[in-house]
Amino acid sequence: RGLGDVYKRQPPDIHGVFATATEYFEKCAEDARKAGLNVEVIMHSTASHTDFAGQVDIIEDFVANKVDCIIVSPADVEPMKPGIAEANRNNIPFIIVNLLEPIEGVDVTSFIGFDNSEAAEVSAYSVLDYLGGPGVLGEGEMIDNPPEYLDLEFWRDLYKDINPAESNIGGKLVLVEGLAGSFYSNTRLEGFHNVIDEYPGIEILATLPADWTRERGVEVGEDILETYSDIDVIWSVSNEQGFGVLTAIESAGRQDEIGFFTNDGTPESVQAIKDGRIVAETWHGFPEWGWYGCKFGILGALGLEDQIPYQFDIRPRTEYKGNADDFYPNVKLESIDWEEMIEQYNMQ
Repeated sequence: RGLGDVYKRQPPDIHGVFATATEYFEKCAEDARKAGLNVEVIMHSTASHTDFAGQVDIIEDFVANKVDCIIVSPADVEPMKPGIAEANRNNIPFIIVNLLEPIEGVDVTSFIGFDNSEAAEVSAYSVLDYLGGPGVLGEGEMIDNPPEYLDLEFWRDLYKDINPAESNIGGKLVLVEGLAGSFYSNTRLEGFHNVIDEYPGIEILATLPADWTRERGVEVGEDILETYSDIDVIWSVSNEQGFGVLTAIESAGRQDEIGFFTNDGTPESVQAIKDGRIVAETWHGFPEWGWYGCKFGILGALGLEDQIPYQFDIRPRTEYKGNADDFYPNVKLESIDWEEMIEQYNMQ
């Protein structure tokens, strides 16, 4: 139908989390092609997570090639503004995944993602549960018939009557952040501290950066284990680097004494939860990035931007052994009525 290109700019580690998003982006595009829409998806990435100028160069190249829509998972927010502004000047719909917060000074068609601070709060509550609080983990009070979504609303309600100073929740934690000083790392640490710091029985031994990579995660994990002999929990702000830390834990034979938590949600990490290697993880919705990113991108390319939500909240929630199958293999995504979309396009 002459729709042309939908561009999805992807960070450099195209395995793991971004491979999952890509898989569902392609599934959505294939679904659209079966309905008769001529959709071409082109992926591109920078050489490294810190190549912010390279990100902007890629976007400007997309603009020069007159694509119909650009979809980006930004490595950081501020460095992306010149690229977004360039797309704005050329009236190209611009969609951001992995983020829900508006970006001042530029026009973004839609944000598909979550509040990174709130996602980390979900992780913090999961850790509290493991360390003796109520919930679905650990040795604390186990709730009956947990709801489908163990999201922030659920956790806040469950803990609203608990006095942190009088609780028996306690333990020694090490936090593994991403790229020190970056938006995502800072925001997730902030959210985690918003909850954990209320509990005087919890001691944070250290916070170390693993730069979002599995290789660096192994090194950081080894350093943690050499430095601290008594650790109850290690939490990583993302699971790609987290698997490196987990490798170090398991290589040292300390998996039975350290509860490991992370954020993201991929087939690999969900399987690790089922296998008992990861206690719990907070879902970041990579299938939703791909599925709805593609859907909204096509709507934008067809000139149906009024049907695209400005913010699409993935609702970060806890994955654990009791609900792991609800994430993979049974990803819950709504079907898309392509015929109705085509009819609305023809009626313009």
